Amino acid sequence: MRSAYDVIVRPIISEQSMEQTHMKKYVFEVARDAGKIEIKKAVETVFGVKVDKVNTLRVKGKVKQQGRNPAGRTAEWKKAIVRLTDDSKTIEFFEGMV
Repeated sequence: MRSAYDVIVRPIISEQSMEQTHMKKYVFEVARDAGKIEIKKAVETVFGVKVDKVNTLRVKGKVKQQGRNPAGRTAEWKKAIVRLTDDSKTIEFFEGMV
């Protein structure tokens, strides 16, 4: 069994994801084979919060070309949008970003 730190790869910090923090929604890059239940348990373990809902989506790699070389692709990855319960505390990592 893998640890919670293997499931959560990194937080996603962008303008769109930071606008959702006041609604207690946080965005993470997660392992591609992780399920919603596994993501929920990992976020609750790492940050000590109560998760209400998890939405996941797979982000396809973009076609990139550098010079005259044949076109390649960037890596595919999985994104999870985690919504916390109303009575849960916020994730302190994201508080200084807004």
